[in-house]
Amino acid sequence: MTLLEKKRQTFVARPERLSFAGVVRSELIKLTSLRSTIALVVSIIVVGVGVSVALGLTMEGAILPDLRSVGFVLDQITVGTVLFGQLIAAVLGVIVISGEYSSGTIQPTLIATPTRLPVLGAKAVVLFGMTTVSAVVAAFGSWAVTYPMFAAFDLEIGVTAPGVALSLLGTSVFVGLSAILGLGIGSLLRSVAASVATAISVMLLLPIVLSVLPASQVVRNLQLLSMSKAGDAMSNPSETLGVAVDLVDGFVSPGAGWIIALVWAGTFLVLGAIRLRRGDA
Repeated sequence: MTLLEKKRQTFVARPERLSFAGVVRSELIKLTSLRSTIALVVSIIVVGVGVSVALGLTMEGAILPDLRSVGFVLDQITVGTVLFGQLIAAVLGVIVISGEYSSGTIQPTLIATPTRLPVLGAKAVVLFGMTTVSAVVAAFGSWAVTYPMFAAFDLEIGVTAPGVALSLLGTSVFVGLSAILGLGIGSLLRSVAASVATAISVMLLLPIVLSVLPASQVVRNLQLLSMSKAGDAMSNPSETLGVAVDLVDGFVSPGAGWIIALVWAGTFLVLGAIRLRRGDA
């Protein structure tokens, strides 16, 4: 046996290094193959557009402004996507990670990716992309569908009007960040029921609880810095440019809203990453 033949017999191929792009592709296939995931993503569009259409159809008996108002029109267009879209996205974020813990499918996923953190990062990338795109369709679709309804009352606002496109984009990003918040909570708590309850509490119940507490500057500051307030700021136009938070007048600029929402979503995602990295599957 020659030396070359010995080398051929003892050759062992090096294992391929798992890339982050490969993990993202795997998570994309996993999420798009689940009917429940697709149903929730589509429901963001259906509910967002549906609420806007319902409000448009009932405008005849409502109190309308005398002149065109960008703020009024955007409130009617984005309320469905912001209010219900954030809840649907947060629940989807919870299910994406907590569902795997409940079914036990998280174990083979972590075995294939021992460092674990790329799994959470890939889920965040895919989840944010899917929910943000669906929210973009819902927000701009709501504007397009209701445009003739507002035009009937001479209240139509073009998408090129100052602040309109940015508000619709802010609405969409807020829904995507709500999904990331749900993903972080689900990774932290791992229980579907507990995670959904916590996500709803953070996004909806916290502002309600703060509103019934005795009035104080601390309570007022917490209200302004809440996730829901960030969504309101991101979906409404403002003449104030940049990042501004007025604790006295209770004003949060759209730029500040983006930062507040990023902090909320990022904080829970980091906490979930720590739990995923150090805890047992």
